[in-house]
Amino acid sequence: MIRAGRRHLVRTLADLAAQQGVRTHSYLIAKRHLVDGFPAPISSAGSRTRLYDGEQVDAFLAGQPVPALPTEDDHQDLLDRRECAAALGISPRTWDKYKTTYPILAEHMVKVGGVEHWPRSILHQHQTEQATKATAPPGRPTRSGDQVPRDQLLPLTAPLLDADPTISAARVTEELGVHRDTAQDALLRLRADRIAHLMLTDPSLTPDQSAAALGYPAGQVRRATVRAQAVLRAHRAAPYLADVAQAMHQAGWTTTAAVPDVQHPADDLVVASLVLDGTSAPAPALVWDERHGWRTATSRRHPLTKGAVPPSPGDGIRYLAQGTTPPPDALTAALRA
Repeated sequence: MIRAGRRHLVRTLADLAAQQGVRTHSYLIAKRHLVDGFPAPISSAGSRTRLYDGEQVDAFLAGQPVPALPTEDDHQDLLDRRECAAALGISPRTWDKYKTTYPILAEHMVKVGGVEHWPRSILHQHQTEQATKATAPPGRPTRSGDQVPRDQLLPLTAPLLDADPTISAARVTEELGVHRDTAQDALLRLRADRIAHLMLTDPSLTPDQSAAALGYPAGQVRRATVRAQAVLRAHRAAPYLADVAQAMHQAGWTTTAAVPDVQHPADDLVVASLVLDGTSAPAPALVWDERHGWRTATSRRHPLTKGAVPPSPGDGIRYLAQGTTPPPDALTAALRA
């Protein structure tokens, strides 16, 4: 870290090279900063850019004893990203989200030697603000509804998850004013989608490995990893479902060739519904269940039944064709029969 009042003394490797009259490349090849007794960097371990205290460097080059740096913490100390993360008990990756999410951190960032730093006092202020929020009365007023429209829930929850992969449903409830179950569902869907996306990017990853790579604690993602696998299966089934939608449209049973709406009613299940809104449609809607294939539905508005148990045949419910993914033309023929 850069101790209070010593910002003007900070030097980069390029500064050290210039001080000794050589190019930076030559300085690095000669490893002049690695000779015995050379002052240690003041930047945190692992930092890409090494920073040094000029007073210490000058003393070393002059053959004088290298003065010790202050050891007592000061509210004006400047901390880099790794040091800030350590101070808050989070990972550097999570800090990278924090620094853009919380205005107080974004506003007080300073660059020294090309490296981002934050005053220790601002970290303390940030912690105080978060502690104040955490001790506020939890939840919402009795019988109050969600304060966020359903179509805005995921877009508003996503930045909170970006800022803190370990965020809880209680915290989302506090931030957005929604029911805890609503917040839990939003986090489940977002985490599952992101785990699935990462697995699509790197098929060698397991759901648990993907969750860990995204910074999601194991205790929070058991349902999300299950749902992520269903999301992957839905992704693989999408081309087939699109072909069926096209066949229904060509038969004149739908006004558009829109892809069926995919849902996950039991986290580990993929179902899809296709409304048949054509004037000569043989049924109000079709439902595809990855376990049982296609069936007709009796309602255009609510084609899916509640829960994961499929309805029994009869009263307008008819199971169609053979297998779970019959060819579109076989499905069309079954509907005409």
